[in-house]
Amino acid sequence: MTDNEHEIEQPDERVPRRVIGTPAPGTSMLGAPEREDVEVEIPGVTLQDEQKARKAEKIVALCFTVTFLAAIAFIISYVYFQVGSPESTGVSNLALGSTLTVALLGLAVGIVIWVRMIMPKYSLVQERHPMVSAEETRGVVAETFIQGANESGFVKRKLLRRTLLLAAAPLGLLPVVLLRDLDNSKMPGAAFNKTLRHTVWGEKTKDGKPRRLVVEGTGQPIRAADFNSPGGILSVVPDGYQHDLNALAKATLILIKFRPEEIKSGTNQNWTHDGIVAYSKICTHVGCPAALYEQTTHHILCPCHQSTFDAADGAKVIFGPAARPLPQLPITVDGEGFLVAKGDFNVPPGPSYWERGDAEAEARSKGGQA
Repeated sequence: MTDNEHEIEQPDERVPRRVIGTPAPGTSMLGAPEREDVEVEIPGVTLQDEQKARKAEKIVALCFTVTFLAAIAFIISYVYFQVGSPESTGVSNLALGSTLTVALLGLAVGIVIWVRMIMPKYSLVQERHPMVSAEETRGVVAETFIQGANESGFVKRKLLRRTLLLAAAPLGLLPVVLLRDLDNSKMPGAAFNKTLRHTVWGEKTKDGKPRRLVVEGTGQPIRAADFNSPGGILSVVPDGYQHDLNALAKATLILIKFRPEEIKSGTNQNWTHDGIVAYSKICTHVGCPAALYEQTTHHILCPCHQSTFDAADGAKVIFGPAARPLPQLPITVDGEGFLVAKGDFNVPPGPSYWERGDAEAEARSKGGQA
């Protein structure tokens, strides 16, 4: 046997086996020749025009690039634009919302163009057949899956496997960037209830005086003699904390002026001044601002879930899912006639589910109404 004959006998052993999922040599994924100038008609498949597809490819690439840049801008905006005041919070929300919108929009537009202008169109006819595949077919699928997994190199090639896992690991940490503002020390529990019980209304000013009530937005102190129109309502915040969002989340008030005969027994009159009553603005359902007031019925309405409170009767719940009244803040006037807080709320303001099972809160609530 000659050397030439020996070389001809072993061509199959030298040619690598074709991996499942790849086209046969000389054909594309659709079974068409790899040469772009040759078009083969395939029944039920309509190929896109190659010139239009190339233009669409550039557009899709541009969209994906915009998505990448917008995502980077989102992360930079989160780090750069810090919150702390209503103005800075608005700028941060605008930057985060805009960049996230552009990122998602670019990704969506790119995918849509890809599908509509690059991928081929199929005309499919669904055939009726039993839903369960034959045992032989399932065996072939399982065998093919195992074979494909082995041929992918995921098990054999440790470097690929390890780097893939390395690349995927940080993806699970991305939500932490958005969730870092959730303070674990303020999760439901004894420590959280203790934090909720105290607001800045119970704190004295630096000179030891009670904290004044000021109008939200303007920061103007409120003279009791000037707030003399029955049915009037004001949104009130503690003086010195007008821009502290953490403090305002618990301490924002609504101030209502009543005629003496309109106040009912549910309202603690020792905590009022000349018919002026102060209630927490934070709804006891899920914490929305309960600031809609109907003067004729004295009803406070929370717009989120329609919880309704009777302001003339201790802000008791008369409708809706809220479980308890809006906490009342004890108020009085200082030497200059301005409204000040006599002390803190006797029960935690905000959603009632934070204090479920807290016997101390229930005892304080009953003691305050006695």
